[in-house]
Amino acid sequence: MTQRKEIQALPEQLVNQIAAGEVIERPASVLKEVLENAIDAGASQIEVRLEGGGIRRICVIDDGSGIPVDELPLALTQHATSKIRSLEELESVSSMGFRGEALASIASVSRMTITSRSADQEHAFSICGTSREITPAAGGLGTTIDVKQLFEHIPARRKFLKTEGTEFGHAVDALERIAMANPHISFRIFHNQKPYKQWQATDSFQRVRDVIGEEFIEHGLEVQMDHGLARVHGMIIHPTAARARADKQFLFVNGRFIRDRTISHAIRQAYSDVLHGDRQAAYVLFLEIAPELVDVNVHPAKSEVRFRESGAVYRLFTQALKAALSNTGGQNQSDANTVLSALGRPGVGQASDLVKNSNELQQNLGSQGLLTPGTFQNHHVSGHSTTGHASSFPTSSYQQNPLELAPVGDWQSAYAPISDSTIKAPLPSSVPLANFADSTKHESDADNFPLGMAIGQLHGIYILAQNQSGLVLVDMHAAHERVVYEQLKQLHDQQDIVTQEFLVPFLIACTEKEVAIVESEQELLLELGLRLHASGPKSITVRAVPALLARGDIESLVLGVLKDINDIGSTERLALQRNEILSTMACHGAVRANKFLNIAEMNALLRAMEATEKADNCNHGRPTWFQWSMRDLDKLFMRGE
Repeated sequence: MTQRKEIQALPEQLVNQIAAGEVIERPASVLKEVLENAIDAGASQIEVRLEGGGIRRICVIDDGSGIPVDELPLALTQHATSKIRSLEELESVSSMGFRGEALASIASVSRMTITSRSADQEHAFSICGTSREITPAAGGLGTTIDVKQLFEHIPARRKFLKTEGTEFGHAVDALERIAMANPHISFRIFHNQKPYKQWQATDSFQRVRDVIGEEFIEHGLEVQMDHGLARVHGMIIHPTAARARADKQFLFVNGRFIRDRTISHAIRQAYSDVLHGDRQAAYVLFLEIAPELVDVNVHPAKSEVRFRESGAVYRLFTQALKAALSNTGGQNQSDANTVLSALGRPGVGQASDLVKNSNELQQNLGSQGLLTPGTFQNHHVSGHSTTGHASSFPTSSYQQNPLELAPVGDWQSAYAPISDSTIKAPLPSSVPLANFADSTKHESDADNFPLGMAIGQLHGIYILAQNQSGLVLVDMHAAHERVVYEQLKQLHDQQDIVTQEFLVPFLIACTEKEVAIVESEQELLLELGLRLHASGPKSITVRAVPALLARGDIESLVLGVLKDINDIGSTERLALQRNEILSTMACHGAVRANKFLNIAEMNALLRAMEATEKADNCNHGRPTWFQWSMRDLDKLFMRGE
């Protein structure tokens, strides 16, 4: 039997070291906490000096409001802060820091000195983190926090640090996140006494360009959507430029970098039918939400948050990203009488020019040729970004007229392959050739259409077309597959869900929580085409499911739906599984390779692509077309050299 030890209050130093274990993991953690203090102090310029990847030294110099000399001892006291005074302020906190733990924790695991001067002081004062001795010091307005020899006296923690190069990489990651969230602040970074990077104060668009690089901007699509007390904006990568690694994914909530499963799920769902294979999306997204609707006091490092209405946040991100990926600029995708997009895809030196509708196209597009890669779509449409960055991008000279599309036809015609025996209906009935009769008579009118006019077919696989910019090459199967797929989805969305009743109800073992969800969410479940009933404290009965999904794994489907409802208050699982089936149908129904089309049929497919959202990619994420400009072709053949 072990000997009982009496309960004792822990020494302050040990308390701070325990707290540091939650907040201070590595040099990057120290840097993050100190930078957040500088931001809260209203700094406009921040200088960061690192040595040994931050292990030997982290020095942050800001020009913020500074700390009065009589408050310096409090700055090193645990749970002392200027950010909040009451529970009400905690529940609506807008500052980066608020716990009052960081400086005390850092001082307990390193040799730290704070030098600060406030506006009403003649000179600065310095305080030692170990002795708490205050002495006069030289220094301008603002604060300098100098941290040396992190974990020097805690070898158990220090041995878990990686190499200097690895720790420096983590520190740079932390810097980049904070820099992107605060473009109004200029940053200068030094490593081992050598200049490393410098970012001037600018707007959000330019800061993203400076931090992540030109390639991300070149293949970016703007995201912007307001919904009541929340607004999401930023940039996502075009599906064809998706990455092999998930290393360029940045999510900020009220200026704070976080990771959130709900939003990550929404992003994956929005990209579900446009990413190829295991490619990863890249994005920089900002959520601005009323502080009282988000709880940031969830994780000691403030890297996680909890939303009061997680379902609403999920839907906001899903809708915003789908609008950007659909190339509609937020336009209602079911409006078949409006041109949804003037399509584009980053090719060899070219990219997309996507517009909201034909009226905005007439107003906003000039005569400067096709866009170069890399613009926010709202730059194309409105000429400014969410941060007020003036558009400097050239606009297209295309003057597109709205296509009068007929209603979607019957089920079979929606995925019937193109037939070379008739020209009247080579595509689904929503894109009749009659609409393009005039254009096929005048092939010189290629400038009127973003994808131009067909000039031939290559080996029964590719369509060659010319537009004002140059040569367009279309994979006809991939393109037709997307057209058919979107029409099948539209047809299903316009109809009531057809359910399949089970002769013998399906019994599923589950948890008490899942039974409670079934009982409380009957209305939502019925809207989804699911008839579920509680048959016991830990079992449910499935009486009907959507007919299209009746042959799948019913148990996995139902339990997945209940999990989604519990996590985010809604579910896209049924739609995703339905879309997988429709995608397969579209793939088998689309025109096949070695199917030779005449010019009218090719032009009909091009016009259908222009009227179909997400037509840059097939259902499996492969590109459907590329653009080569005349300049690219001239360079290829060395004309003018």
